[in-house]
Amino acid sequence: MDLLIQISQLLLSLSLLIVLHELGHFIPAKLFKTRVEKFYLFFDVKYSLFKKKIGETVYGIGWLPLGGYVKISGMIDESMDTDQMKQEPQPWEFRSKPSWQRLIIMLGGVFVNFILAAIIYIVITFVYGTADIQAKSVVGGYEISNPVFKDIGLKTGDKIISINGEEIEFFSQIVPKMLSAKTATIDREGVLKIINFPVDFLGQLSSSKSKSFIELRKPFIFSKPADESINDKVDIQDGDLLLSINDQPAQFLDQSSPILNLNKGQVVSVEIKRSNDVIKRNLNVNNDGKIEFILKASSKDFEDAGFLKTIVKDDYTFLQSIGVGYTMFNKQVFSYWTQLELIFNPKTEAYKGVGGFISIGNIFPTSWDWYRFWSITAFLSIMLGVLNLLPIPALDGGHVMFLLYEMISGRKPSDKFMEYAQTIGFFILITLVLFANGNDIFKAIFN
Repeated sequence: MDLLIQISQLLLSLSLLIVLHELGHFIPAKLFKTRVEKFYLFFDVKYSLFKKKIGETVYGIGWLPLGGYVKISGMIDESMDTDQMKQEPQPWEFRSKPSWQRLIIMLGGVFVNFILAAIIYIVITFVYGTADIQAKSVVGGYEISNPVFKDIGLKTGDKIISINGEEIEFFSQIVPKMLSAKTATIDREGVLKIINFPVDFLGQLSSSKSKSFIELRKPFIFSKPADESINDKVDIQDGDLLLSINDQPAQFLDQSSPILNLNKGQVVSVEIKRSNDVIKRNLNVNNDGKIEFILKASSKDFEDAGFLKTIVKDDYTFLQSIGVGYTMFNKQVFSYWTQLELIFNPKTEAYKGVGGFISIGNIFPTSWDWYRFWSITAFLSIMLGVLNLLPIPALDGGHVMFLLYEMISGRKPSDKFMEYAQTIGFFILITLVLFANGNDIFKAIFN
């Protein structure tokens, strides 16, 4: 069921983005009286799941969910319809239009992707507001379990003060800034230390079997005994906070678990904080190293216990939402451009982290959450827009590159040249798709 929900969200998000992206090409083409022969969601290799001709355009749904397209008359595109190009140019064809009109048609999809992302960020800011954990408020530092982080010198309990000299104000800033980190300043038990990141840090992280990142430490906060618990008669109340086990610090799960595992099948003495009092109790430990209690696990529970503070603002006016949403949009665009630069730099080995549809599907939650759905959709819209701007023939950016050459030089590339370029670009894209999805399969098998 969880997988079905993820797949449903992925298909809905991609379908929405593809249709709107292609509309970005379709609408200016129609405005400039350019004939659009096909408008397809997904690719219709050999056959279509659905198609209907309305006016001069066939609208349809293909069976291969690798994207979508509009087929514009007189344009060398992924359809590779070269027969049409052998005929005399017609006034309704793409090739007959002024270069500035063709440029607008080609940039229309990317423009829609960026506008859509900005609108989504503005609307979710207005509807949901913003909430983030204040970095300075986090008690006990962060949990570090990934060996890659440990190898560069980080350990559980560290507080991250800055990355690349930029102060960390909120917890949500850590992950994106870590992707391009060269140095980080940490507070380890009151002493500041500088951590240097290796050039291939992202490659190591991508190759690691551990998928954990830098996470909030989980305090040991009691909720209630599990069913038929071996400790159901012990005076433990909802909200009690574990402080120590056998006089050893055990406030966090990463501290308590090893101690309990060393005391399997025994009775341990624990100190518990209840309101402002510290009390002692004896607890039984089962043969699996568990005390059979359900624990509180939400960030709201942690905040109520004083381990962090969330800055919430949910009363933005619509005008304020525009400013905040646009700032979020700008940050995400900059972040994704930075990631691409790292991926195309062989020294970073960040290419090892490139993923396909499995990776994209996994970023969606396993339960339906509209806030997260729209947030992820906005990010994917930015990703689609940025990738389409890459100067690769067969992508919008490739067409734009040749159009700019034509506008600057006054010379239009020949149709034969464009056919070759389109073919080369198509094979580049297929290679990238196979590489990204091959990475997913490799990780699924070997990690």
